[in-house]
Amino acid sequence: MQTNNHQIVDYDTVLDQEFGKPGTPEREAAEREAFDFYTSQILLDARKEAGMTQAELAKKVHSTKSYISRLEHGEITPSVGLFFQIISALGFEVMFRKQSSPFVY
Repeated sequence: MQTNNHQIVDYDTVLDQEFGKPGTPEREAAEREAFDFYTSQILLDARKEAGMTQAELAKKVHSTKSYISRLEHGEITPSVGLFFQIISALGFEVMFRKQSSPFVY
């Protein structure tokens, strides 16, 4: 990754060099992987903030501790329905808003 005094000058250029141009199979795979990782971190952080164990969460969403662990490690991605069910079980809600950039969280 090219940096200038540890500051990225043009992140799009860095992504293009590392993973190919937008729309290429390599870039799409990298973006899916990034979103999967981000999803796993959302779930992990939300569970910890809720003060709940993996086993407790699994019971609330009729799953297994192993499945929750695999979600949190980014090994698998939950369906949209299960994602909402998990977030709700943790006492959170998801809000939608139009974004100005695909990587605004």
